[in-house]
Amino acid sequence: MALGLLLALGAVFSPQSGLAVDLEPWKTPEPALVIDAYELNIVDWQEMLKDKRIAGFVSKASDGLPESFSCTGDHKGDTFAHCKTMWRKYAVSRELYQTRRMVARASGLLWGAYHLARPGNPIEQANHFLDYAEPAADELMVLDIEGIDPDNFMSLEDGEIFAQHIKTRTGRYPMLYTNHSTARHIADNRALYPILSRLPLWYARYKPGIRNVFPMGNWDSYALWQFSSGANCNKRRCPYRISGTLPDIDVNVAPMDAARLKVEWAKGELLPEKPLPPEPAPTLGPPVIMLVSADGTRPACIGTQATGVDAMTTSSISVRGARIALR
Repeated sequence: MALGLLLALGAVFSPQSGLAVDLEPWKTPEPALVIDAYELNIVDWQEMLKDKRIAGFVSKASDGLPESFSCTGDHKGDTFAHCKTMWRKYAVSRELYQTRRMVARASGLLWGAYHLARPGNPIEQANHFLDYAEPAADELMVLDIEGIDPDNFMSLEDGEIFAQHIKTRTGRYPMLYTNHSTARHIADNRALYPILSRLPLWYARYKPGIRNVFPMGNWDSYALWQFSSGANCNKRRCPYRISGTLPDIDVNVAPMDAARLKVEWAKGELLPEKPLPPEPAPTLGPPVIMLVSADGTRPACIGTQATGVDAMTTSSISVRGARIALR
């Protein structure tokens, strides 16, 4: 699954660190790094923790709606064996989540959890996330929206409901994880998404630089920047390798050092709202002259696009002998 030098991010991930950089900030030693992983990522904790720049670990928690506790109903059509396999995977994944959480926190890392947002009731998904992750007050919560196709991902309208329900139950808002195109859409339509557009942005973009990306709507910079994953890291080339993991691990950079990150990690507040841009001035059509005949017959409209005249003629006009018939 990035906050910068900005007053707008004073709510979560304050600008006071002064470390937001547009070009390969991970190559400088000061910015803290954060790892995020899901259940199939392999992590050798002893090796990974040798990298002292790693300050936090965010794990996938829940995925969409909660699983059914029955192999009938929602699972109707699955074989009984397949249903049991799905439940075994769910149980193992949750056990792995709790184990990683214990190891990370015992090792002094900041901990966070994300919900992979799917189509379906956003209130049920928010409750599922809180039941699964059981976030403590000092742990980061993240809403992961991978795109704007409502057939595959949670709709942005439902994302608003999800985030507000998390706030209602915990007193804190989640962070928003998404890619560039989705972030741009939210920023350009921030009047429609007053909550999502003000959540601190975990920005996924696998490029060496993000010059001219920010400011974007209410976001003056990233809260976290996911710069490396299986999409741009392989055996031959990788922006940043994490010992004890495979190239598919996600690596993120913060715009601050580890000490500041610890202070700002789990505040869960909205960013300040920026004024909307002014509405564009209406485009006027071609001007016309309104002509009224001397005998009061129906007026004629003559376009004046060529001359640029915009007037209404109301004086008496003699039409006797005129070559233009007024209709």
